[in-house]
Amino acid sequence: QVQLQESGPGLVKPSQTLSLTCTVSGGSITTNYYYWSWIRQAPGKGLEWMGAIAYSGSLYDSPSLKSRTSISRDTAKNQFTLQLSSVTPEDTAVYWCASGRYAMNYWGKGTLVPVSS
Repeated sequence: QVQLQESGPGLVKPSQTLSLTCTVSGGSITTNYYYWSWIRQAPGKGLEWMGAIAYSGSLYDSPSLKSRTSISRDTAKNQFTLQLSSVTPEDTAVYWCASGRYAMNYWGKGTLVPVSS
């Protein structure tokens, strides 16, 4: 059973870069045909897919966030990371990492990241 756990700062200030790490257990991030995504939900809004990194290392960006997001991985640590630059209070959200082969079957518990001065 694949398990994912998000980790990151409790609070980020406006204009800073938000960095989150997803630690994966029970499976490898290089397992064929698995895709590893970041998703968020701001208060009162729907889920927003932010981007993904594939088992091969290929990257997939959300057009609306492409200029501000960077997704990478560390295969030795079995982790993948999200960086979101130039954050504003509108980036306050619960952030999840998720994965699956044909659908996002596995989700972390999510982490709330407030953006505030």
